[in-house]
Amino acid sequence: MDTVIKCIEELRIKLDKHRKSGLKEYSTRTIFVDPLLKSLGWDVTDPDEVEIEYPTIDGKSVDYATKINRKPVLFIEAKQLNDPLTDVKSITQVVGYAANAGVEWCILTNGITYKIYHSTEKMEAPDKLLFEISIDLKETEDMTIQQVAERFARFSRDAMAKGLLNEIGEQIFTTGKIRKALNKLFMNPPNKLVKLIREATGDDTIKPTQVKDALKRLWAQTPEVEVSSEIISEAPAHAARTKTKYREYNEENHIKGKPQEVIELFKTIDKFCRELDPTVQKKYLSVYISYTHKGNIFCSVHLQKTGLRVCLRLNYSELENPPSYIRDVSNIGHWGVGNIELIIDSIQRFQDVKGLIQKSFEQGRIK
Repeated sequence: MDTVIKCIEELRIKLDKHRKSGLKEYSTRTIFVDPLLKSLGWDVTDPDEVEIEYPTIDGKSVDYATKINRKPVLFIEAKQLNDPLTDVKSITQVVGYAANAGVEWCILTNGITYKIYHSTEKMEAPDKLLFEISIDLKETEDMTIQQVAERFARFSRDAMAKGLLNEIGEQIFTTGKIRKALNKLFMNPPNKLVKLIREATGDDTIKPTQVKDALKRLWAQTPEVEVSSEIISEAPAHAARTKTKYREYNEENHIKGKPQEVIELFKTIDKFCRELDPTVQKKYLSVYISYTHKGNIFCSVHLQKTGLRVCLRLNYSELENPPSYIRDVSNIGHWGVGNIELIIDSIQRFQDVKGLIQKSFEQGRIK
Protein backbone atom coordinates (compact mmCIF):
# COMPACT_ATOMS: atom_id res chain seq x y z
CA MET A 1 0.00 0.00 0.00
CA ASP A 2 2.95 2.32 0.62
CA THR A 3 3.82 2.18 -3.09
CA VAL A 4 0.29 3.25 -4.05
CA ILE A 5 0.28 6.07 -1.50
CA LYS A 6 3.62 7.38 -2.76
CA CYS A 7 2.37 7.27 -6.35
CA ILE A 8 -0.81 9.20 -5.46
CA GLU A 9 1.25 11.87 -3.69
CA GLU A 10 3.49 12.25 -6.75
CA LEU A 11 0.54 12.36 -9.14
CA ARG A 12 -1.12 15.08 -7.07
CA ILE A 13 1.95 17.25 -7.56
CA LYS A 14 1.83 16.60 -11.31
CA LEU A 15 -1.88 17.37 -11.33
CA ASP A 16 -1.28 20.83 -9.88
CA LYS A 17 1.21 21.41 -12.70
CA HIS A 18 -0.91 20.16 -15.60
CA ARG A 19 -4.50 20.85 -14.55
CA LYS A 20 -4.82 24.30 -16.16
CA SER A 21 -2.85 23.57 -19.32
CA GLY A 22 -4.55 20.21 -19.81
CA LEU A 23 -3.13 17.14 -21.52
CA LYS A 24 -4.18 15.17 -24.56
CA GLU A 25 -5.09 11.52 -24.17
CA TYR A 26 -1.66 10.02 -24.89
CA SER A 27 0.14 12.34 -22.47
CA THR A 28 -2.52 11.68 -19.83
CA ARG A 29 -1.89 7.95 -20.17
CA THR A 30 1.88 8.33 -20.00
CA ILE A 31 2.06 10.81 -17.13
CA PHE A 32 -0.89 9.67 -14.99
CA VAL A 33 -2.38 6.30 -15.89
CA ASP A 34 0.78 4.25 -16.50
CA PRO A 35 2.44 5.14 -13.16
CA LEU A 36 -0.72 4.38 -11.22
CA LEU A 37 -1.16 0.99 -12.89
CA LYS A 38 2.48 0.22 -12.14
CA SER A 39 1.99 1.08 -8.46
CA LEU A 40 -0.99 -1.30 -8.43
CA GLY A 41 1.22 -4.17 -9.55
CA TRP A 42 0.48 -4.09 -13.30
CA ASP A 43 3.49 -4.27 -15.64
CA VAL A 44 2.48 -1.96 -18.49
CA THR A 45 5.56 -3.04 -20.48
CA ASP A 46 4.52 -6.70 -20.59
CA PRO A 47 1.74 -7.40 -23.14
CA ASP A 48 0.99 -10.71 -21.39
CA GLU A 49 -0.04 -8.65 -18.36
CA VAL A 50 -1.19 -5.31 -19.82
CA GLU A 51 -1.96 -5.16 -23.52
CA ILE A 52 -2.05 -1.67 -24.99
CA GLU A 53 -4.62 -0.94 -27.72
CA TYR A 54 -6.37 -4.26 -27.19
CA PRO A 55 -8.50 -5.09 -30.27
CA THR A 56 -12.28 -5.29 -29.86
CA ILE A 57 -14.74 -7.33 -31.91
CA ASP A 58 -15.83 -4.31 -33.95
CA GLY A 59 -12.33 -3.66 -35.23
CA LYS A 60 -11.60 -0.85 -32.79
CA SER A 61 -9.49 -1.00 -29.64
CA VAL A 62 -9.53 -0.26 -25.92
CA ASP A 63 -6.55 1.58 -24.41
CA TYR A 64 -5.60 -1.07 -21.83
CA ALA A 65 -6.54 -4.68 -21.18
CA THR A 66 -5.06 -5.92 -17.91
CA LYS A 67 -4.66 -9.69 -17.74
CA ILE A 68 -4.40 -12.51 -15.24
CA ASN A 69 -2.87 -15.67 -16.71
CA ARG A 70 -2.92 -13.89 -20.11
CA LYS A 71 -6.70 -13.55 -19.95
CA PRO A 72 -8.22 -10.03 -19.90
CA VAL A 73 -9.95 -9.21 -16.60
CA LEU A 74 -10.23 -5.43 -16.84
CA PHE A 75 -10.58 -2.94 -19.70
CA ILE A 76 -9.42 0.65 -19.20
CA GLU A 77 -10.32 3.50 -21.54
CA ALA A 78 -8.49 6.78 -20.99
CA LYS A 79 -9.63 10.28 -21.96
CA GLN A 80 -7.75 13.59 -21.90
CA LEU A 81 -6.94 15.10 -18.52
CA ASN A 82 -9.89 17.49 -18.15
CA ASP A 83 -12.56 15.26 -19.67
CA PRO A 84 -15.62 15.24 -17.33
CA LEU A 85 -16.29 11.51 -17.97
CA THR A 86 -20.01 12.19 -18.24
CA ASP A 87 -20.53 11.47 -21.93
CA VAL A 88 -23.02 8.60 -22.14
CA LYS A 89 -21.63 7.52 -25.50
CA SER A 90 -18.14 7.07 -24.03
CA ILE A 91 -19.51 5.16 -21.04
CA THR A 92 -21.63 2.92 -23.25
CA GLN A 93 -18.70 2.30 -25.55
CA VAL A 94 -16.22 1.03 -22.95
CA VAL A 95 -18.94 -0.96 -21.14
CA GLY A 96 -19.94 -2.47 -24.49
CA TYR A 97 -16.33 -3.35 -25.33
CA ALA A 98 -16.01 -5.24 -22.05
CA ALA A 99 -19.38 -6.98 -22.20
CA ASN A 100 -18.85 -8.14 -25.79
CA ALA A 101 -15.43 -9.54 -24.86
CA GLY A 102 -16.75 -11.33 -21.77
CA VAL A 103 -14.74 -9.05 -19.48
CA GLU A 104 -16.79 -8.19 -16.41
CA TRP A 105 -15.00 -5.02 -15.33
CA CYS A 106 -14.03 -1.82 -17.10
CA ILE A 107 -12.80 1.64 -16.17
CA LEU A 108 -13.29 5.05 -17.72
CA THR A 109 -10.66 7.54 -16.59
CA ASN A 110 -9.22 10.97 -17.34
CA GLY A 111 -6.06 10.18 -15.37
CA ILE A 112 -7.56 11.86 -12.29
CA THR A 113 -10.88 10.16 -11.67
CA TYR A 114 -11.46 6.46 -12.24
CA LYS A 115 -15.01 5.16 -12.73
CA ILE A 116 -15.39 1.40 -12.34
CA TYR A 117 -18.26 -0.32 -14.17
CA HIS A 118 -19.61 -3.88 -14.03
CA SER A 119 -20.19 -4.54 -17.72
CA THR A 120 -22.48 -7.57 -17.45
CA GLU A 121 -25.18 -6.03 -15.24
CA LYS A 122 -28.63 -5.91 -16.87
CA MET A 123 -29.20 -2.15 -16.72
CA GLU A 124 -28.33 1.00 -18.62
CA ALA A 125 -24.57 1.54 -19.00
CA PRO A 126 -24.29 4.60 -16.67
CA ASP A 127 -26.11 2.66 -13.90
CA LYS A 128 -23.46 -0.07 -13.99
CA LEU A 129 -21.10 2.24 -12.09
CA LEU A 130 -20.00 0.42 -8.93
CA PHE A 131 -17.76 3.13 -7.48
CA GLU A 132 -15.40 5.92 -8.45
CA ILE A 133 -12.21 7.25 -6.92
CA SER A 134 -9.92 10.19 -7.67
CA ILE A 135 -6.35 11.24 -7.01
CA ASP A 136 -7.61 14.84 -6.75
CA LEU A 137 -7.40 16.04 -3.17
CA LYS A 138 -10.43 18.28 -3.72
CA GLU A 139 -12.56 15.28 -4.74
CA THR A 140 -11.47 13.16 -1.77
CA GLU A 141 -11.12 15.75 0.98
CA ASP A 142 -13.17 13.56 3.32
CA MET A 143 -10.80 10.61 2.89
CA THR A 144 -7.30 10.00 4.20
CA ILE A 145 -4.69 9.14 1.60
CA GLN A 146 -4.67 5.63 3.06
CA GLN A 147 -8.39 5.29 2.31
CA VAL A 148 -7.89 6.65 -1.21
CA ALA A 149 -5.09 4.14 -1.82
CA GLU A 150 -7.24 1.29 -0.49
CA ARG A 151 -10.02 2.23 -2.90
CA PHE A 152 -7.57 2.24 -5.84
CA ALA A 153 -6.18 -1.09 -4.64
CA ARG A 154 -9.52 -2.71 -5.38
CA PHE A 155 -8.35 -3.08 -8.97
CA SER A 156 -4.71 -3.89 -8.25
CA ARG A 157 -3.25 -7.01 -9.81
CA ASP A 158 -3.45 -8.94 -6.54
CA ALA A 159 -7.03 -7.85 -5.90
CA MET A 160 -8.17 -8.81 -9.41
CA ALA A 161 -6.47 -12.19 -9.07
CA LYS A 162 -8.38 -12.77 -5.81
CA GLY A 163 -11.69 -11.63 -7.31
CA LEU A 164 -12.16 -8.69 -4.93
CA LEU A 165 -14.17 -6.62 -7.42
CA ASN A 166 -16.42 -9.61 -8.07
CA GLU A 167 -17.01 -9.95 -4.35
CA ILE A 168 -17.85 -6.26 -3.86
CA GLY A 169 -19.94 -6.09 -7.02
CA GLU A 170 -21.93 -9.19 -6.14
CA GLN A 171 -22.83 -7.77 -2.75
CA ILE A 172 -23.77 -4.30 -3.98
CA PHE A 173 -25.62 -5.14 -7.18
CA THR A 174 -27.39 -8.21 -5.77
CA THR A 175 -28.61 -6.23 -2.78
CA GLY A 176 -30.00 -3.60 -5.14
CA LYS A 177 -31.77 -6.20 -7.25
CA ILE A 178 -33.31 -7.89 -4.23
CA ARG A 179 -34.47 -4.53 -2.85
CA LYS A 180 -36.21 -3.70 -6.14
CA ALA A 181 -37.81 -7.15 -6.24
CA LEU A 182 -39.08 -6.78 -2.67
CA ASN A 183 -40.43 -3.33 -3.48
CA LYS A 184 -42.36 -4.80 -6.38
CA LEU A 185 -43.66 -7.72 -4.30
CA PHE A 186 -44.62 -5.67 -1.24
CA MET A 187 -46.18 -2.72 -3.02
CA ASN A 188 -48.21 -4.94 -5.35
CA PRO A 189 -48.19 -8.39 -3.68
CA PRO A 190 -49.30 -11.38 -5.78
CA ASN A 191 -52.02 -13.63 -4.44
CA LYS A 192 -49.51 -16.42 -3.71
CA LEU A 193 -47.56 -14.17 -1.37
CA VAL A 194 -50.72 -12.92 0.34
CA LYS A 195 -51.86 -16.51 0.87
CA LEU A 196 -48.50 -17.54 2.34
CA ILE A 197 -48.55 -14.62 4.78
CA ARG A 198 -52.13 -15.33 5.87
CA GLU A 199 -51.21 -18.96 6.52
CA ALA A 200 -48.08 -17.94 8.44
CA THR A 201 -50.09 -15.65 10.75
CA GLY A 202 -52.37 -18.51 11.74
CA ASP A 203 -55.24 -16.04 11.83
CA ASP A 204 -57.84 -16.73 9.14
CA THR A 205 -59.80 -13.64 10.14
CA ILE A 206 -57.21 -11.43 8.43
CA LYS A 207 -58.46 -10.52 4.97
CA PRO A 208 -56.25 -10.45 1.85
CA THR A 209 -56.77 -6.70 1.50
CA GLN A 210 -55.54 -6.24 5.06
CA VAL A 211 -52.39 -8.21 4.26
CA LYS A 212 -51.72 -6.05 1.20
CA ASP A 213 -52.25 -2.81 3.12
CA ALA A 214 -49.99 -3.99 5.94
CA LEU A 215 -47.20 -4.90 3.51
CA LYS A 216 -47.32 -1.45 1.96
CA ARG A 217 -47.20 0.21 5.38
CA LEU A 218 -44.26 -1.90 6.51
CA TRP A 219 -42.25 -1.42 3.32
CA ALA A 220 -42.93 2.26 2.64
CA GLN A 221 -43.26 3.94 6.00
CA THR A 222 -42.84 7.49 4.69
CA PRO A 223 -43.96 9.40 1.59
CA GLU A 224 -41.38 9.40 -1.20
CA VAL A 225 -41.71 13.09 -2.06
CA GLU A 226 -42.28 16.19 0.02
CA VAL A 227 -42.18 19.70 -1.40
CA SER A 228 -39.10 21.62 -0.33
CA SER A 229 -39.34 25.28 0.58
CA GLU A 230 -36.59 26.28 -1.85
CA ILE A 231 -37.55 29.03 -4.29
CA ILE A 232 -36.42 28.27 -7.83
CA SER A 233 -37.84 31.30 -9.63
CA GLU A 234 -39.67 34.50 -8.89
CA ALA A 235 -41.51 37.09 -10.97
CA PRO A 236 -39.82 40.49 -11.40
CA ALA A 237 -40.40 42.93 -8.57
CA HIS A 238 -42.17 45.40 -10.88
CA ALA A 239 -44.69 42.79 -12.07
CA ALA A 240 -48.31 43.43 -11.20
CA ARG A 241 -48.60 40.00 -9.57
CA THR A 242 -45.72 38.16 -7.99
CA LYS A 243 -45.62 34.39 -8.21
CA THR A 244 -43.16 32.24 -6.34
CA LYS A 245 -42.47 28.79 -7.71
CA TYR A 246 -41.23 25.83 -5.74
CA ARG A 247 -39.48 22.72 -6.90
CA GLU A 248 -40.26 19.21 -5.77
CA TYR A 249 -37.34 16.89 -5.05
CA ASN A 250 -37.37 13.13 -4.81
CA GLU A 251 -34.94 10.29 -4.35
CA GLU A 252 -33.94 10.31 -8.00
CA ASN A 253 -32.55 13.85 -7.63
CA HIS A 254 -30.11 12.57 -5.03
CA ILE A 255 -29.06 9.17 -6.38
CA LYS A 256 -28.83 10.10 -10.07
CA GLY A 257 -25.28 9.62 -11.30
CA LYS A 258 -24.06 8.23 -7.98
CA PRO A 259 -22.16 4.92 -7.86
CA GLN A 260 -24.18 1.88 -6.83
CA GLU A 261 -22.03 1.46 -3.73
CA VAL A 262 -23.05 4.92 -2.50
CA ILE A 263 -26.70 4.30 -3.36
CA GLU A 264 -26.80 1.05 -1.39
CA LEU A 265 -25.10 2.74 1.54
CA PHE A 266 -27.78 5.44 1.49
CA LYS A 267 -30.53 2.81 1.29
CA THR A 268 -29.11 1.13 4.39
CA ILE A 269 -29.09 4.35 6.41
CA ASP A 270 -32.49 5.34 5.07
CA LYS A 271 -34.00 2.02 6.22
CA PHE A 272 -32.36 2.35 9.64
CA CYS A 273 -33.71 5.88 10.18
CA ARG A 274 -37.25 5.00 9.08
CA GLU A 275 -37.36 1.90 11.27
CA LEU A 276 -36.54 3.87 14.41
CA ASP A 277 -40.21 4.82 14.58
CA PRO A 278 -43.17 4.45 12.17
CA THR A 279 -43.84 8.19 12.40
CA VAL A 280 -40.39 9.27 11.18
CA GLN A 281 -40.78 11.64 8.24
CA LYS A 282 -38.33 11.90 5.33
CA LYS A 283 -37.99 15.08 3.30
CA TYR A 284 -36.02 15.54 0.08
CA LEU A 285 -34.36 18.95 -0.26
CA SER A 286 -32.07 20.17 -3.02
CA VAL A 287 -28.77 19.07 -1.46
CA TYR A 288 -29.65 16.75 1.41
CA ILE A 289 -32.35 14.50 2.83
CA SER A 290 -33.69 15.10 6.32
CA TYR A 291 -35.28 12.69 8.79
CA THR A 292 -37.69 14.18 11.30
CA HIS A 293 -39.54 12.85 14.31
CA LYS A 294 -42.26 14.92 15.95
CA GLY A 295 -40.96 18.09 14.30
CA ASN A 296 -37.29 17.52 15.25
CA ILE A 297 -34.71 16.81 12.55
CA PHE A 298 -32.39 14.16 13.98
CA CYS A 299 -30.46 13.16 10.83
CA SER A 300 -29.50 14.80 7.52
CA VAL A 301 -27.85 12.89 4.67
CA HIS A 302 -25.88 14.39 1.78
CA LEU A 303 -24.90 11.93 -0.98
CA GLN A 304 -21.47 12.37 -2.55
CA LYS A 305 -19.54 10.44 -5.18
CA THR A 306 -17.42 8.55 -2.64
CA GLY A 307 -19.82 8.25 0.31
CA LEU A 308 -22.20 10.13 2.57
CA ARG A 309 -22.03 13.17 4.82
CA VAL A 310 -24.39 12.66 7.72
CA CYS A 311 -25.27 15.45 10.17
CA LEU A 312 -26.68 14.65 13.61
CA ARG A 313 -28.18 16.74 16.42
CA LEU A 314 -25.42 15.89 18.90
CA ASN A 315 -22.73 17.98 20.59
CA TYR A 316 -19.15 17.11 19.69
CA SER A 317 -18.00 17.77 23.27
CA GLU A 318 -20.24 14.97 24.50
CA LEU A 319 -18.54 12.34 22.33
CA GLU A 320 -15.89 10.14 23.87
CA ASN A 321 -12.69 9.94 21.78
CA PRO A 322 -14.42 10.65 18.45
CA PRO A 323 -12.61 9.23 15.39
CA SER A 324 -11.24 11.43 12.61
CA TYR A 325 -14.28 10.91 10.37
CA ILE A 326 -16.49 12.77 12.86
CA ARG A 327 -16.09 16.54 13.08
CA ASP A 328 -17.60 19.47 14.93
CA VAL A 329 -19.58 21.65 12.49
CA SER A 330 -21.47 23.73 15.04
CA ASN A 331 -19.60 26.89 13.99
CA ILE A 332 -18.90 26.23 10.31
CA GLY A 333 -21.06 26.02 7.21
CA HIS A 334 -22.28 22.56 6.22
CA TRP A 335 -25.07 20.80 4.36
CA GLY A 336 -27.73 19.49 6.68
CA VAL A 337 -29.02 20.14 10.20
CA GLY A 338 -26.92 19.19 13.21
CA ASN A 339 -23.78 19.98 15.17
CA ILE A 340 -21.63 17.01 14.16
CA GLU A 341 -20.88 15.62 10.73
CA LEU A 342 -20.01 11.99 9.99
CA ILE A 343 -18.20 10.83 6.86
CA ILE A 344 -19.58 7.39 6.03
CA ASP A 345 -18.03 5.54 3.08
CA SER A 346 -18.73 1.90 3.90
CA ILE A 347 -21.26 -0.41 5.54
CA GLN A 348 -18.72 -1.18 8.26
CA ARG A 349 -18.42 2.50 9.15
CA PHE A 350 -22.20 2.76 9.28
CA GLN A 351 -22.26 -0.15 11.72
CA ASP A 352 -19.76 1.76 13.87
CA VAL A 353 -21.87 4.95 14.00
CA LYS A 354 -25.48 3.81 13.87
CA GLY A 355 -25.58 4.09 17.67
CA LEU A 356 -24.96 7.83 17.27
CA ILE A 357 -27.84 8.14 14.80
CA GLN A 358 -30.12 6.42 17.30
CA LYS A 359 -28.84 8.67 20.09
CA SER A 360 -29.64 11.76 18.01
CA PHE A 361 -33.13 10.37 17.39
CA GLU A 362 -33.68 9.64 21.10
CA GLN A 363 -32.52 13.08 22.19
CA GLY A 364 -34.97 14.68 19.77
CA ARG A 365 -37.74 12.44 21.04
CA ILE A 366 -37.11 13.54 24.61
CA LYS A 367 -37.48 17.18 23.60
